[in-house]
Amino acid sequence: MSDLKDLAALIRADTPLIVIETPDEPRVVDLFRQSLLHVWRALYRWTITEVLRRIDLDGEDPAEAAPDAGTTLRAIHSAGQRGVYLLLDFHPYLGYAGTQRMLRDLVQRRGCLPHVLVLVGHRVELPDGLESMAVRFQTRLPDARALLAMVREEAARYQAGHGGRRVEADPAAVELIVRNLQGLSLGDARRIARQLIFSDGALDHDDLPQLSKLKFELLNRSGHLHYEYDTAGFADVAGARALKRWIGQRRAVFTSGSAPPGLDPPRGVLLLGVQGCGKSLLAKAIAGGFGVPLVRLDFGTLYDKFHGETEKNLRTALASTEQLAPCVLWIDEIEKGLASSAGDGDGGVSRRVLGYLLTWMAERRSHVFLVATANQVRELPAELLRKGRFDEVFFVDLPDAATRRELFGLHLRSRGLDPGAFDLDALASAAEGFSGAEIEQAIVSGLYAAHAAGEALGDFLLRAELRRTRPLSVVMAEQVDALRAWAAGRTVPAD
Repeated sequence: MSDLKDLAALIRADTPLIVIETPDEPRVVDLFRQSLLHVWRALYRWTITEVLRRIDLDGEDPAEAAPDAGTTLRAIHSAGQRGVYLLLDFHPYLGYAGTQRMLRDLVQRRGCLPHVLVLVGHRVELPDGLESMAVRFQTRLPDARALLAMVREEAARYQAGHGGRRVEADPAAVELIVRNLQGLSLGDARRIARQLIFSDGALDHDDLPQLSKLKFELLNRSGHLHYEYDTAGFADVAGARALKRWIGQRRAVFTSGSAPPGLDPPRGVLLLGVQGCGKSLLAKAIAGGFGVPLVRLDFGTLYDKFHGETEKNLRTALASTEQLAPCVLWIDEIEKGLASSAGDGDGGVSRRVLGYLLTWMAERRSHVFLVATANQVRELPAELLRKGRFDEVFFVDLPDAATRRELFGLHLRSRGLDPGAFDLDALASAAEGFSGAEIEQAIVSGLYAAHAAGEALGDFLLRAELRRTRPLSVVMAEQVDALRAWAAGRTVPAD
C-alpha cells in the first residue's frame, strides 16, 4: 500500500493518536490534504507560533484558539464535528501533567467526538502512559519516479529564474543522480538537487562526487563516520594482483545494483596483514576500483559510558551508511574495537556490539561493501572469521622483490623524481623484508639527507638509509613470523 492509502485507512478507522517522526513536515501536511480525497474530515494544523487553523478549505481559516497547548486541546475537545488535527512539535508540552490528562481524555474519547490527533516532529518522545495509545506511522522514502519528477521540477525552477535558460542534463548522469538520491527524504533530496543544478546550470557526471559529499554531510549527524575524500586507484597500489583481479570481476555486479540470477552481490573482504604493507591504501583503492564513495567507521567514537548508547551509536552509523549506498564501508583495525568481546570486562558491551555487527553483516540488503582491516588476527573473535561473514579473507604479506621494485618506482615518481635514474632492482634487493611504508620512509629520509648535503638523491644515499633502518620484520620478527605462519593455508594471498 502507498502512504496515502495507509493514512486514509488510519483516518477511516478513527485512530485516536498517530505519531509521525519526520524532518519533512510539508510532505506530511500534503499527504493529509490528499487523504481527504479518500475519506472526508475537517483538517486542522497547529504550531506554537501560529494558532489552530483549518487548512482543508480554500485558503486558511483564521484562528480557532489561542496558541498554547492547553487551550488548543480544550478547543479540540469541544469541537462540534470530527476532525483530523496535525499538531506540529506539540510533544514538548506533554511534560505537564494537565496537558497529558487532556490529551488522554481526547484519545479515550471522554465527552468528545472521535477526533484523529497527529503528533508530527523530527523526534517525538511520548510519556509512558501515552506511548501505548499511539500508532507510529513511518512515511516511505520517495522512489526513483518521485525523485526524477522532483529533479525535473527543480530544473524547471532554474529555467524560470534564468531567463528561460534550460539545464544542460546528461540523461545517464541524471539516472545516476536519482539513484544516489534514493534513501533520502524528498525535502533533503530536493535541497541537494537544487544545489547541484543552481551551481552551474547542468547535471552531469562531474556532479556525482559533490552529491556524495553533500549526502554524507547530511546523514552523518552522529559524527561516527568519516568521509574519505581521497580514494586511490589500483594504479597507485603496488602488488596485490589477486585482490585487484577479484575486485575487477565483481565491479560490474556491485555498481549495477543488481546481481544476475545465481549470483549474490559482493558483500565484503577482510584484509589481514603485516603492519605497513598497504591495507589502508587497498581499502581506498577498492572504493576507487568500484567507483563509489569510501566511508570509514571509527569504532573508538562509538563507545559510550551510558548503558545501551554504544549499540545505539553503531545502529545509527550503519543505518547512515546504508543510506549512502552504493559505497564502501571501511573499518580500520577492527580488532581494536572487538578485541575485548571474549570477556566481560566492559560489562558485555563489546559482545553486544559484535552481535549487532554480525547480524547486520548477514542480513543487510543494501549495496554497502565492507572492507575490514586487521593486524592482530589472534585478537579477532572467531565468530567474525567464520566463512560467510566476508566473501574472502585476504592476507597482505611483506612485498616480494617485484613489488618492492614497483614500490620504489611509485614513491619516487610521487615526489617528482625519475625512477629511471635509479637502479630499482638493486634497491629492491637491499630492501628485502621492508614493508611499503618503510620503503616510503627510507625515500623520505634519503631526501632529507640529500637536502642537508646539498646534492640530489641517488642510489648511494638511498641504500645508506636502507642499511640504517631495522624493519618491523626484524624488530618484531617473532610476531611477524607467527602471523605469516597462521595466514599460510588459512587465507588467500592478496598478491
